[in-house]
Amino acid sequence: MRAIVFDFDGLIVDTESVWYEAFRHVFRGYDYELTIDEFGLCIGTSDDVLFDRLKKKITFTKESVIKEAEAIYTEQLQDLKLRDGVLEYLSTAQKLGLKIGLASSSNRIWVESFLDRFGIKGYFEVIKTSDDVANIKPDPELYLAAIKDLKAGPEETLAFEDSKNGLTAALAAGLNVVVVPNQVTCKLNFEGHRLRLDSMADMPLEELIQTISVSGEKII
Repeated sequence: MRAIVFDFDGLIVDTESVWYEAFRHVFRGYDYELTIDEFGLCIGTSDDVLFDRLKKKITFTKESVIKEAEAIYTEQLQDLKLRDGVLEYLSTAQKLGLKIGLASSSNRIWVESFLDRFGIKGYFEVIKTSDDVANIKPDPELYLAAIKDLKAGPEETLAFEDSKNGLTAALAAGLNVVVVPNQVTCKLNFEGHRLRLDSMADMPLEELIQTISVSGEKII
């Protein structure tokens, strides 16, 4: 492996679980129970996918729902922390001389605000967001753009994802994918990945790379 590319939302910081609880609370006001499978449609991509589906079931105004959800989310914002093992993986990847990138469907201001807050922006040689591409995940464009700038081939790049849309994008780009679901996405079904962890703290990065390198098969 020469390079490693991280997703952001839900993987580095578990923003997804907070958003799910916020949207679920809002939709309860419409007498609708938002399921994890439904919310999973928009994880790693645009929330338009979710709203388009729900508009076939209930009547609501997208702007009002987002405004209410953002208010709830903002209250929880300061409690967010890096997921377990993230800092150790970044530090180890740097020590191993791996090129480190980030590929996120969110916008740059959103992503970099967290990277600056947690003091980890300097680890990333390349940061690709929705501002840099025409198509976000599950389209592979973000990952293809990242590995192009990292000057690494897909077969020698390891991607870390927490969502099905992200997994689809990374696989379409030809990368080796490790899924690390969060509290919400752990209930979704994943297919095609090389390895699945509950947390990056479960396995040192060196061991993970060795495990994947010695086997051409999926290790679930």
